[in-house]
Amino acid sequence: MENFTFYAPTYFAFGQDTENDTGKYVKRFGGHKVLIHYGGGSVIRSGLMDRVKRSLEAEKLPYIELGGVRPNPRSGLVYEGIELCRKENVDFILAVGGGSTIDSAKAIAAGVPYDGDFWDYYQGKPVDEALSIGTVLTISAAGSEGSPDSVITKEEGMFKRGATGEALRPKFTILNPALTQTLPAYQTACGITDIMAHLYERYLTNTTEVEVTDRMIEALLLTMIHEGPRVIADPDNYQARANIMWAGMMAHNNSCGVGRTQDWTSHDVEHELSALYDCAHGAGLAVVMPAVFTYNMNHDVMRFAQAAVRVWGCQMDFAHPENTAREGIEALRKFLISIGMPKNFAELGAREEDIEKLAHTACYGNGGSGVMGGFVPLHQQDVEAIYRLML
Repeated sequence: MENFTFYAPTYFAFGQDTENDTGKYVKRFGGHKVLIHYGGGSVIRSGLMDRVKRSLEAEKLPYIELGGVRPNPRSGLVYEGIELCRKENVDFILAVGGGSTIDSAKAIAAGVPYDGDFWDYYQGKPVDEALSIGTVLTISAAGSEGSPDSVITKEEGMFKRGATGEALRPKFTILNPALTQTLPAYQTACGITDIMAHLYERYLTNTTEVEVTDRMIEALLLTMIHEGPRVIADPDNYQARANIMWAGMMAHNNSCGVGRTQDWTSHDVEHELSALYDCAHGAGLAVVMPAVFTYNMNHDVMRFAQAAVRVWGCQMDFAHPENTAREGIEALRKFLISIGMPKNFAELGAREEDIEKLAHTACYGNGGSGVMGGFVPLHQQDVEAIYRLML
């Protein structure tokens, strides 16, 4: 295990009706004027927005609104939000929605006090200063509600990239599993897939002797395997929703990633798909992960075999551990398909003729070095081969 520091000060309020206390938490964490940031009309139609507004009004907190966040959130709305917050002297961003809304809110929060272009942060500049952020989560998936990370798509060039910095960790997060009960099965399954991807990205490590975090990751993956089919079969199962919601936060606040190198190849490869084709991030990951794992398997067969045995219940083939490793990857692929995820390039709406472009952008776009991956260094020809495995 490597040296590390870990500080994750987000305050979590978990359970039914917790959104009614949003205003109290904004005041507790120093907010005086709030930007409510949200996506489409679902938070309005469900009555959630009215409840949030009433909680702010009860605390005599003024607010303004900015809706319109899309899946794979765009830079244009971030620029609009930055200017709006500066004009209105906003000092607190409240994201009401899922990971896309929270990521957009974080980008706005970082951009308001910064003299340069907020996109600098999405080209590697660490975020050291940002407005305070709070979240009311409506989708269990991205884990942005507890993480220091944000992903935005820049419309000029359609680059989908991430930023990070401890200033981006939300001050508080409202987690009411009941708010996720109206989600369509497809969105729920996309969220489950994203959560599992966050766990695998940390599990694929070159660091040795990380048994504690290995076991934590395995436990969370087993939770998703148990709860995923339950919630797809019964969308109103509050307890299944509750376990998935907390697992989603734990998967990405980095408590499972400390002291070890991490991979993030699957996310980087997928970002090109959702940027170009606007497919759901989780759906893209469902197709990407088995391909990446198959391509990288021989780098550390025993790590993949360990996941196969501990997570998927496969029998260890000691004479030929590669057979066990492949069995575990196939078990993951079949599980994702069983909950309604796509299985290949075509089902994502992706095109074979775009593969060279996708791989080049993944490696070199937005100032890329030409090499990606924290588990196995990959070049453009490797990434092209991975995309072809998805066909």
